[in-house]
Amino acid sequence: MQDLNNFLSELPLFRSFSTAQLETLKEKSELKTYAPCETIIKFGQPGKFLGIIIDGKAEAVITEETGKRRLGLNKRGDVIGEMSLLTGEPTSADVIALEKCQLLLIPQDVFSTVLVANPGAMMVLARTLTERLRNRQTDEEAQARVGHAWEITPDPYGLQLSTVKPAKILVLNCGSSSLKYSYFDTAQISERLEGEVDRIGLENSRITSSYKKVERCRELGAVGYREAFEAVIDLITSRDLNIIADPNQLTAVGHRVVHGGDKYSSAVVINEDVLRDIRRYSSLAPLHNPPGLMTIEASMKLLPKVPQIAVFDTGFHQKMPPHAFLYGIPYDLYEKDGIRRYGFHGISHNYVALQAAAHLKRKFREMRIITCHLGNGASICAIDHGRSIDTSMGLTPLEGLIMGSRSGDIDPSIVTYLCREKGLSIQEVEDILNRRSGLKGLSGVSSDFRDLEEAANRGNSRAILTIQTFCYRIRKYIGSYIAALGGLDALVFTGGIGGGSAWARGLACQGLAYMGIQVNDILNRTASPRSGEVADISDERSQAKVLVIPTDEARMIARETIRILEYQNVDRVIKGQQERPIPIEVSAHHVHLSRGDLDTIFGVGYELTRQSDLSQPGQYTCAEKVNLVGPRGIVQRVRILGPLRKQSQIEVSKTEEIMLGIKAPIRPSGDLDGSPGIRLEGQKGNCDISEGVICALRHIHMAPEDALSFSLRDGDIVMVRVIGERTLIFGDVLVRVNPDFRLAMHIDTDEANAASIKTGIEGYMIGVQDRK
Repeated sequence: MQDLNNFLSELPLFRSFSTAQLETLKEKSELKTYAPCETIIKFGQPGKFLGIIIDGKAEAVITEETGKRRLGLNKRGDVIGEMSLLTGEPTSADVIALEKCQLLLIPQDVFSTVLVANPGAMMVLARTLTERLRNRQTDEEAQARVGHAWEITPDPYGLQLSTVKPAKILVLNCGSSSLKYSYFDTAQISERLEGEVDRIGLENSRITSSYKKVERCRELGAVGYREAFEAVIDLITSRDLNIIADPNQLTAVGHRVVHGGDKYSSAVVINEDVLRDIRRYSSLAPLHNPPGLMTIEASMKLLPKVPQIAVFDTGFHQKMPPHAFLYGIPYDLYEKDGIRRYGFHGISHNYVALQAAAHLKRKFREMRIITCHLGNGASICAIDHGRSIDTSMGLTPLEGLIMGSRSGDIDPSIVTYLCREKGLSIQEVEDILNRRSGLKGLSGVSSDFRDLEEAANRGNSRAILTIQTFCYRIRKYIGSYIAALGGLDALVFTGGIGGGSAWARGLACQGLAYMGIQVNDILNRTASPRSGEVADISDERSQAKVLVIPTDEARMIARETIRILEYQNVDRVIKGQQERPIPIEVSAHHVHLSRGDLDTIFGVGYELTRQSDLSQPGQYTCAEKVNLVGPRGIVQRVRILGPLRKQSQIEVSKTEEIMLGIKAPIRPSGDLDGSPGIRLEGQKGNCDISEGVICALRHIHMAPEDALSFSLRDGDIVMVRVIGERTLIFGDVLVRVNPDFRLAMHIDTDEANAASIKTGIEGYMIGVQDRK
């Protein structure tokens, strides 16, 4: 092993490591031998390790129609797998042993916390990343390989729960009188335990389980949520199941929390502050938050060393814009009492949308998706470029679609009418709307859609009318959400009705062909996907894909739990850089022009007049300006920035949106699909562009060495603390990594004015929120 120490210390990557540091690195890594022709890294595989070739040779190859083509040869001392770890991209070539090879495999977490934390190693990696990225900018073939790798990567969104090191995750989901649970071992992901403790609070509680195709049931007597949780722990540690011997072997416990208010848009590690907030939001979810809280506290007490993660059912919807979540009531009721749309079923909507993107081999953050979660509780969600922009449920789960026993949307005056004219109390009206309405109340038959279909097949006119009314409401929401999205890439059905009723799906989509939605009747009738599968029921003429995807909220909670644990490694690196300032720059409105649009506005062959350089290398202001002409008004003398781009892009503030009379989406630069167009007035002529107006998503420019120092990647979403006249925390900040960038965070004029922020003040990285 001393020979290995000497060998590593001679490599540029490890020259700054002490003997003790090398020993620590080796202890956390693995020596592995590969036979000739054995695949070391597979094309499309996500980065899981950094490989150092200790002995032997390997080649990087791609497979083409004519056979395999070598891209490079790796020999003793060479490093493989670094680009996937540095960028988060899947590997864009197969790496195959040419002869017997021995490699030192450094796991992903060790790479990000030990290797990148070493200044000398970080500089070597930064030079490598900078060189590769710069070369790729002019290499269209390399760009295409990366794109193809994303298309074939087996699990682009982590839904298969693949981890570098095995993880044991317990997922808990509390209802008003039940505790559902699932156990996932990422080393044996097919062997999933799931079950339920039901009738909690009654005399005849019981625990049921399903594991390795064996069903079990045990009577518990009268138990509360604490005892129910203890019964789950007793089960997974029992000798009969032989799952784990000690509950402290759990990597983490993931808890579904129904309501997180407007504070929590993503999963969090539970601490006293989070417990306090869950308790505070209990008034908005009185049947779910209190029992969830009791179970969390029981878990924290029994398993004090095991991380507890809260995954909020409202979280996915908390990036809705104000115009979507506000009601037309006095604004004080929103400000003081928090009365607004929160939305529910967020875990399910997010899961099936990610599954849809993976199935279609599309980037989730570039898609427009409508998800229909149709069951006893039902809701629809409009998802634009990875964000929920609207959803049918509101302050409570009562709003929106007709449900099993809930009314869905009604005229609010019905409540006052029932109280005034019928003499009903508020409690009686609540009981009618929540428990005696919906499918049950309309049909007079049942709250179960299957019963309604049977009754309709027998000619029951009220059952037929109820099904028609239910599907009409769905169709109306789909149409309105297509309008909100400005188009559609995929429509997804899930839930007991969404996945189980071809009649409901077909009727909900009927008449939407002019919106690009057409269903193949045969595929619709025969669709029966199992968990983890996707059924495509689209007609070949359908512009949007229509998919049936079984939801799996427990798997999604496990996925979010794993991601939060992985983010903790990044956050530890960020904490070590917490004193490193990030310059803040206020980005005013501006225009980027294409060659064709420049010719139209200023004359054929016109060249822009470079005026002054911007902070980002290669970018500059121009002397030329144009007027922006919208349906409502004009924004005059907007400066053009250089150099020219492939497609014209106009960045405006929210205030200017109003002046122009348009609605520009909040997008990263370059993401223009579906954005509104505008007229540009110039010296020689006018130019009408069909799309290209955006409000820029707040973002940080980073060079590769900056990104590595924070253990961040291109496309990460982070939080930044900005210190001006008052300290503010900005979330949803996009990280953009490019060899030509200089470290700086950009926010738009409106945000800067509202927060009294000026160019030149500084911000500090807090942590990572999301990773592509």
